[in-house]
Amino acid sequence: MGKQVSRKVQNVEDKVKDLLLQVQNGHALSKEEISSLKARKLIVPQTWKGYSVRKGPNYAPKRKKAATDLTRENLQKGDWKELEFKEYNFNAKGQPAEGGHLHPLLKVRKQLKDIFLQMGFEEMPTNNFVESSFWNFDALFQPQQHPARDSHDTFFLEEPSTTRELPEDYVERVKRVHESGGYGSRGYGYEWKREEANKNLLRTHTTAVSSRMLKALAEKPFAPKKYFSIDRVFRNEAVDRTHLAEFHQIEGLVCDRGLTLGDLIGVLHDFFSRLGMSKLRFKPAYNPYTEPSMEIFSYHEGFGKWVEVGNSGMFRPEMLLPMGLPEDVHVIAWGLSLERPTMILYGIDNIRDLFGHKVDLGLIKRNPICRLGIS
Repeated sequence: MGKQVSRKVQNVEDKVKDLLLQVQNGHALSKEEISSLKARKLIVPQTWKGYSVRKGPNYAPKRKKAATDLTRENLQKGDWKELEFKEYNFNAKGQPAEGGHLHPLLKVRKQLKDIFLQMGFEEMPTNNFVESSFWNFDALFQPQQHPARDSHDTFFLEEPSTTRELPEDYVERVKRVHESGGYGSRGYGYEWKREEANKNLLRTHTTAVSSRMLKALAEKPFAPKKYFSIDRVFRNEAVDRTHLAEFHQIEGLVCDRGLTLGDLIGVLHDFFSRLGMSKLRFKPAYNPYTEPSMEIFSYHEGFGKWVEVGNSGMFRPEMLLPMGLPEDVHVIAWGLSLERPTMILYGIDNIRDLFGHKVDLGLIKRNPICRLGIS
């Protein structure tokens, strides 16, 4: 006889079905029942939010805008009594203030000035843009027929066209050394003209300031000095990617007894190493007021070549001795433009994008804080 199946219970109770029917009819379930149905993925919980909207105490059919300011018209008409004013939020933050921005030239100028001061230099007063031809050229032993003194290279003034005062005894010594020499020099052998020396111009270099400072130094008991200047100069040049008619010149000089070309090279290595330029080369050059003279080159890693960065030399005796300085006092000096290192630092290849009326103001606002270092 085979196996038989018999009824064990009278009725089968489907609890899951009953729970689902309760959910369908909106009845509440216990947490355990809900968890059981969720585990079987038979239900998905949903959240329903309801809102009740009714009139508030400030209800009005038309929206009324609160006044933010009490005006003169409100006071004259007297309607300020019916106005509803917006409350001040003293914790609210206003629009951020637009601060000033430093030009890249000002940043690099400040860093260069700090370097000079760290080396013990004293800044020269350079507030006179207008200079006489005498201090700009003649006092520097630059002959009056030199091409740099022509109108196509220099801006001469129409009013006032000439200077009123020059130190007469010093002028006579400068005239004599130009015409017939002296102090071991044969001079230039030409007729020096006072009217040429009296012409006013926009200074072509800050060395005109150096000549004034050295003359003032010669009038006192001698003491060694180290001077520097960073300021604008003007030249009548065609404007292009690398030249402007107005730019900045950096100049440094050391005046002391027994200085040599070796001292100049040592000071230049110290100065330029602080700019980040440790690889230097020097090339002989010519300047009317320095002998010997050297062009300064630095190797630029980014460009992969040697770049001219300045000029240097020792002031000639024909310039220093007529001032009254002792014969054993020598002056070493060097100069460079402010624009060139700034262009290299900020990746600018057109000088007109850095200085002048075509400068993008966005460059002034967005330029990064840049450490001085060219190599």
